[in-house]
Amino acid sequence: MKPVIAVIGRPNVGKSTLFNRLIRQGKAIVIDEPGATRDRNYSDCKWLDSTFTLIDTGGFEPSSTTGILTQMREQTMLAIEEAEAIIFMMDSREGLAPADQDIVKILRATQKKVFYVVNKIDGPRHEALLTEFYRLGIEPLYPISAQHGIGVDELMNDVILSIPQ
Repeated sequence: MKPVIAVIGRPNVGKSTLFNRLIRQGKAIVIDEPGATRDRNYSDCKWLDSTFTLIDTGGFEPSSTTGILTQMREQTMLAIEEAEAIIFMMDSREGLAPADQDIVKILRATQKKVFYVVNKIDGPRHEALLTEFYRLGIEPLYPISAQHGIGVDELMNDVILSIPQ
């Protein structure tokens, strides 16, 4: 059985963009509107010589108690349980949100390997946006641009090293 890696985070942080980049096709819907991804989306993936199953999840709002956001939270929690490793994406342009801090608390309680990613670092002019995420007390942080592929190699090389083969 292939190892499972889940990509989680708040709505519109770039989860589906990273998912599509890694699977090398446009399977996941990518639009600038919350709620485009609602259920878990699975695809087999290969990175270097390793194969695994990648899960794209809907936006994770840990404090939601009603409606579609509650269902999306439940789907994300199922993906976390299923995964050997988790890629938690945050949005550098939105900054460190209270929901990000809540998600970090949930992830710290799991026994899973978690990779903390700050997305939308599209070049040197955006690197200063990374600073506030260090308040989480987590290292390493992986600055990436899912859209442009910047930093994705380093992230995925480390992810692959952490999962059973």
